[in-house]
Amino acid sequence: MKQANILITGATGHIGTTLAKHLSAQGVPFRAMVRQADNQANTIAALPGAEIVTGDFNDAGSLAHALQGMEKAFLLTNSSEEAETLQSNFVTAAVKSGLPHIVKLSQLHANAQSPVRFLRYHAAVEEKIRRSGIAYTFLRPNLFMQGLLGFREIINTQHQFFATAGNTPISLADTRDIAAVAAAALTSGGHTGKIYDITGPEALTHTEIAQILSDAVGRTIRYINVTESELLPALLHAGFPTWQAEGLIEDYAHYARGEAAAISSAVQDITGKPARNFASFAAEYAAVFS
Repeated sequence: MKQANILITGATGHIGTTLAKHLSAQGVPFRAMVRQADNQANTIAALPGAEIVTGDFNDAGSLAHALQGMEKAFLLTNSSEEAETLQSNFVTAAVKSGLPHIVKLSQLHANAQSPVRFLRYHAAVEEKIRRSGIAYTFLRPNLFMQGLLGFREIINTQHQFFATAGNTPISLADTRDIAAVAAAALTSGGHTGKIYDITGPEALTHTEIAQILSDAVGRTIRYINVTESELLPALLHAGFPTWQAEGLIEDYAHYARGEAAAISSAVQDITGKPARNFASFAAEYAAVFS
C-alpha cells in the first residue's frame, strides 16, 4: 500500500475518527496522532491504511516526529482554554518540518474581534497559519447536530433539553458532512487558500429541532429556553470547565443574535452529495434518544 502522507490530529475525537474511517474506506492511507494507545486509538489502528503515532501538542519533538514525511495535516484540538496555544505549537512545528498544507477545523464566523472566545481563538490560529506561509484550507462549520448527543441523558429522562438560543434559526451541520469535506480537502486539489463555511441545508430553531426529534422518537421532547444565569451553573454541574462553559454561553448568545442562520452549499459543492438535514440525523440517531 502507498505510504501515508496525511496526518490527522484530534484523531480520537468524533470528527477525527469519522475522518479516519472516511479515508480508510476510500483506500487512502493516513497517520493518526494520538496522545496514548487507548481503546479509541486501537479502533483507529485497526482501520485499513491507518498508522498510529503518539504525540503531544506541548512536545515539539513528538510533533516533529508525527509530521515527518507528511504532505497534508488536519488540525483539530478540543476547544479548551489551551486550544490556541496547542494549535499554534502545531503550526510552529509544521513550519519547521516543511509541511506543505494544513486543513484546519475552525468555526463559522471566526473573527479576532468576536465576543465569542471560541471564534477569537480560531481566528488567531488561522492568522498564524496565513503568516506561516503554509498553504491552508479553513473549514468553518456551524453548530454540530451531534452536539445534541450531549443532552441525551436529560432528553431520555426528562424529555426536554435546555439552551439560551431563543427562537432564532441555526443552520446546524452533521459532523459526518464536515469529515467528508475535510477528506476532500486532504485528498484532492483546488482547495488551497479556500475558506469553506459548512452548514446543513436548512436553518432551524431549537423548538423546531425538538419537534423533529419528537417525531423521530415517537414522544414529545421540549426545548426550554433559559437565561444565561440559569444555564451556566447547569453546565458547570455537568462537568464543563469554567472557561468552556462561559464560552458556550457566548456561543449561544451568538446564535440568539441570529448570526448563524446562513446556509452554505459547500457540502454539496465539494463532496457532490447534499448536506444531511436534521430529520435524517434524528431518524438515524433515534435509538440513542429512546
